[in-house]
This record gives sequence, structure tokens and C-alpha cells, in this order.
Amino acid sequence: MAFVSGRIPPRRRWEHAALAGEVVLIGVLYYLVPLEGTGPAWQLWLRWAALSVGLCLIALLVVRAARLQAREDPAALPLRPPILLAACGIALFALADHGVALTRPGEFTGLETRTDALYFALSTLATIGYGDIHAQGQWARALLIAQMLFNAGVIAAAVRLVAVRLRARELPGGD
Repeated sequence: MAFVSGRIPPRRRWEHAALAGEVVLIGVLYYLVPLEGTGPAWQLWLRWAALSVGLCLIALLVVRAARLQAREDPAALPLRPPILLAACGIALFALADHGVALTRPGEFTGLETRTDALYFALSTLATIGYGDIHAQGQWARALLIAQMLFNAGVIAAAVRLVAVRLRARELPGGD
């Protein structure tokens, strides 16, 4: 599908709007997941298990998307999966950061709300690190080591998949 005078085709516009809606939905779900309140120890372990499974699933899906992209024409592949996987990874780590701040007071300095946790997860991903929120304790630092490794490997791979697909679409003969 060729672009006429730099305009985005209606089908593509719809896909972009749907993707934006899905990313917003991930954000809404991030704020709705119950974390507050202390419960039995099994609930805490269940949350950490769910986080671990979620991150492993994201990593596997990014690897699968990379393998598919190696076999298929990148211009024909949708942008949606790697973008949604990256958004889910960020949300999961923000939940983990907030969970540690709630269950182990003093582990983070300046992290008090979910918005703080999301801001911190994004600033960690972008390697900005303003210093207003930082890991104080060993649990928080261990979580951030895992987060940085995940960001450097999985999220970076997802971003690369999107970049290759966008570049392929811009080339002559691309979608």
C-alpha cells in the first residue's frame, strides 16, 4: 500500500488508533491490579510467580516475533505485538517496583504511588535516572538489576523489531 502525499491510509490510521487504545488499556489495567493491603504470604508469592511467568512469557514472545521476522517480510508484519509486549513489560516492572515499595518500606526512596512506580520504570528504561526516586535497599536493587537486564535484552529487542518493520515499510516496494 503506497502512501499518497504523505497521508496515512485509513486502514493504517485505524490500526494506529487501535494500538493506542490497547496501550491505554494496559495502563488502565496497571492501575486496577490489586496490590495494596497485606494479605497472607501465599498472595505475595503468587504475585511474584505471576510477575515471573509474565516476564518469561514476554521474553518468549519477543524471541518468537524475532524468529518470524527473520523468515517473513518485515514490512508485512504488524507493529502491534512488539509494542504491546514492551508496554506489558514496563507495566509489570512498575507493578513489581510498587509492590516492593509497599511490602518492604525503605527499599525505595521517593516511590510512594503507582504513578511514581510507572515513572520510575520508564525513567529506568530510558536510562534517564533523575535521582528523585532511587533504590535504597537490597531487594529494590536486585529487582532493578533484573529490570535493567530485561530492558537491555527483551525491551530493546522489541524496539528493534518495530524499527526494522517501520524501515521496511518505508523502502520502495514496502507496504
